[in-house]
Amino acid sequence: MRLIFIRHGDPNYQLDTLTERGWKEAEALFERVKKWKVDEFYVSPLGRARDTANVSLEKLNRSAETLDWLKEFFVPVVDPVTGDRRIAWDLMPAYWTEKCELYERDLWLKSDIMQSGNVEEEYRRVCDSFDGLLLKHGYRRTGGYYKAEKGNNKTLVFFCHLGVQFVLLSHLFGVTAPVMWQNFFVAPTSVTELVTEEREKGIAVFRCKRIGDVSHLEAAGIEPSDSGFFNEVY
Repeated sequence: MRLIFIRHGDPNYQLDTLTERGWKEAEALFERVKKWKVDEFYVSPLGRARDTANVSLEKLNRSAETLDWLKEFFVPVVDPVTGDRRIAWDLMPAYWTEKCELYERDLWLKSDIMQSGNVEEEYRRVCDSFDGLLLKHGYRRTGGYYKAEKGNNKTLVFFCHLGVQFVLLSHLFGVTAPVMWQNFFVAPTSVTELVTEEREKGIAVFRCKRIGDVSHLEAAGIEPSDSGFFNEVY
């Protein structure tokens, strides 16, 4: 099975849609999507993801199933320095790099900062929902791998967001979400591709072939957006 995660185009967060640049990115993305043999499309309920998806879906005369748990992982926690509320995946490096538990797969959800919000509950809800979807397609979560009950070569495409995409990747890779959130970046309309690898009969893991690929933008002469990346230099 192949899983393809696509981040929405350059966003207008205020209106929950795309900027002029974002619409151009979505058009360039279609030139890539149309080459895939996609079995199922899934999309976040948020406007910026739906708008990105619709550019391709309308041209292909296809539809996507809207999944509530694919919306952005907007779960606030209490900033230990300022006492203010902030998104769980927007932490300052002087803090999170000193917290060893945030690097530990079995400890990060129990850390003080994650317990200051409902991160654990929401993380498990998203991951359980995702596993439920994969089960429908023949792959049952068993410990850290998937039992290939009905192994197949289907392609599933997910139009979603940076934060929730890294939640799902952390679940599939068996690493902490903070490691994904803080150390990786995927630009608007970037493509991340995972494919099942079965080296033992009936046992499947998802292996990443590409992450944050923006070759369709480069081919169209569009400079990838840095939305969500902090470029400040002091």
